[in-house]
Amino acid sequence: MRDYTQVNNMNLFSPTTIKELCATYGFAPSKAYGQNYLISESAITKMVAAGELAKSDTVVEIGPGFGVLTTAVAPEVAQVYSFEIEQTLRPYWEDMHKTYPNVEMIWGNAMYTFQDHVANFPAGYKVMANLPYQITSQLLRMLLETVPAPERIVAMVQKEVAQRICEAPGQMSLLALSVQYYGEPKTVTNVPSGSFWPAPKVDSAVIAINSIGKAPRASTPEQFFAIAKAAYASKRKKMMKNVVGGTPFSAEQVAAAMEAEGLSSNARAQELSVHQFDSLAATLYS
Repeated sequence: MRDYTQVNNMNLFSPTTIKELCATYGFAPSKAYGQNYLISESAITKMVAAGELAKSDTVVEIGPGFGVLTTAVAPEVAQVYSFEIEQTLRPYWEDMHKTYPNVEMIWGNAMYTFQDHVANFPAGYKVMANLPYQITSQLLRMLLETVPAPERIVAMVQKEVAQRICEAPGQMSLLALSVQYYGEPKTVTNVPSGSFWPAPKVDSAVIAINSIGKAPRASTPEQFFAIAKAAYASKRKKMMKNVVGGTPFSAEQVAAAMEAEGLSSNARAQELSVHQFDSLAATLYS
């Protein structure tokens, strides 16, 4: 197992080093951007392993910070593109580029600039990131809907969000449904709050989303999410009432479609699988 602790004679897993770098570059972690620096070598090792990286790979990273993940990934792949919002870190990464010439920084908010650069990424690119908790859902949806989509996403997210994403039918949330429509998520490892500096108030987890865009779907994303969002509009109501109230379809049409798919008229949204929602949407829009 490779030692990730020493980077340009720095230990990026040390809070002391991170504090010194912040002082040197006039930088302070931003709560608004959800900036908490990972100081756990074990978590990085597991993220790299989950990426199943090859020397020919291109990795797109979101939010490298001082590069604790970047510097672990760069020696394993052909190219790394890193989206960084903090312009104050430009001098730092200009210096780091001498050691890691295959790391190209893209300055700006990935949420708004990713689509401007995706055409430059080769087919089969992978995304690896420590995602800001405040916009995890939005970023994941943006990445999963991107064309071409990444082959795999390995991301650090809030533990509770990871659990919701990986739920099975019976406890499915709209977030789980949204992610599982596009790919197959799994939890790689849990990461306690003490693994970060500053320590957040919640624990985290690493998830991997594989087989993105590989499962055949009967409905289009627009059809699928029109039905899914309507079905989840009110958890207290049966999904049939929600779908009738939130789509152009009549009660008779929805009842007939649910019966054709073998679904009870008393079913609630969280009970259905992605496949069942997909089939229902396709039937309604056929």
